[in-house]
Amino acid sequence: MTATTTRPPASDAELGVAHRLAAAVEPFLAGEIPVRLRAWDGSESGPADAPLVELTTPDAVRRMLWRPGELGAAQAYVTGEIEVHEDLAEALTHAFGVLRERGLEGQRLSPLALAGAVRTAAGLGLLGTPPPPPASQAKVTGRLHSPLRDSRAISFHYDLSNEFYSLILDETMAYSSAYWTSDDPSYSLADAQRDKLSLVCRKVGLEPGMTFLDVGCGWGSLSLHAAEHFGAQVTGITISAEQKAFIDARVAERDLADRVEIRLQDYREVAPEHELGAWDAVASIEMGEHVGERNYPTYVDVLRRAVKPGGRVLVQQMSRPGKGGGRHPGGGPFIESFIAPDMHMRPVGETVALLEAGGLEVRDVHALREHYVRTVAAWIERFEAHVPRLAALVGEEVVRVWRLYLVGGMLTFRDGRMGVDQLLAVRPGAAHDVPAVRGW
Repeated sequence: MTATTTRPPASDAELGVAHRLAAAVEPFLAGEIPVRLRAWDGSESGPADAPLVELTTPDAVRRMLWRPGELGAAQAYVTGEIEVHEDLAEALTHAFGVLRERGLEGQRLSPLALAGAVRTAAGLGLLGTPPPPPASQAKVTGRLHSPLRDSRAISFHYDLSNEFYSLILDETMAYSSAYWTSDDPSYSLADAQRDKLSLVCRKVGLEPGMTFLDVGCGWGSLSLHAAEHFGAQVTGITISAEQKAFIDARVAERDLADRVEIRLQDYREVAPEHELGAWDAVASIEMGEHVGERNYPTYVDVLRRAVKPGGRVLVQQMSRPGKGGGRHPGGGPFIESFIAPDMHMRPVGETVALLEAGGLEVRDVHALREHYVRTVAAWIERFEAHVPRLAALVGEEVVRVWRLYLVGGMLTFRDGRMGVDQLLAVRPGAAHDVPAVRGW
């Protein structure tokens, strides 16, 4: 007979980093990790057919220990400490789908499992001081939603350069949800944005010679469209000097100086006593999210005071489910830290209530969530086509920030975790002419 020997179970050190990390996090996941995990030592663990996620350095784990959840993972991704070797949208969809199936969304971390994870990290030599925040993370200071802080927050997001945004957006430079009216392959993002701009102009009833206020005018897509195609006398306001310079150049190119005035102005400075009711119609496209919870009544009051009695006001605004916008009314730790500091969203019904409390009569609510999915998908296509130039402009880290932002945003709208709506209201005090049968 031949003697046989039984090999003892492999020690933790023999199993490799990936196996040890997977074993440490599986108690949080109620099962096997939903991705194929590759660690910096070359070891792998997890389902062979799942998306491959690589931890390129121990700092990835250190970040996630100090910032458990979305923020730590986002920091590690934008610095390249985490690499996703698959289509990012498909990988995130797969991982989130597994977590939903297991009922883990929003679940708190177990202290016992957390202690086990810390022991594993200690055994791998991963404990210590946290890595510094990525250079691309926002560092906005000042009193929340003071004019100075708002200006800094807007500058952080919008002043990456006009060229940067021109490579992602279409020729209209509209940085908001488009309105898709056709599935024809020849129908472009620019067509859908122009259809959105025309929809807004029709909803507020613009006709030649009417005065129109565009609050938070961005790169001027609505201001220019209202003047050029509807004959309106337009005032646009922005607090971004880069945006004003861009619009002023387009105004000059299109010979619209007699119809478009762009002000570098905070919304709180609009409609002082001498401008009360100065405009026939007012619109504000995806700016209300940035004024803050406490300042929203002030924002509504500005819109109401600016428009004449009986005049129409249109607000296009993103929404977030859950009372007050839930735990993360700014869109989540990643968005709040890297993209739009101080943003605040809420359910559309709460915004309707605030418009009404501010003295406006709401006449229409038009949900556009699915339109945003198509819009962001088109932005992603343009983004990926221009990655080399974008990286030259802002650096690889900011490119990774924007890839995560765009892909995550598309999935958020797709899955109903955010919405966007057009809210049409009128100022009481005179008869309004909103048609009883809508023909938008």
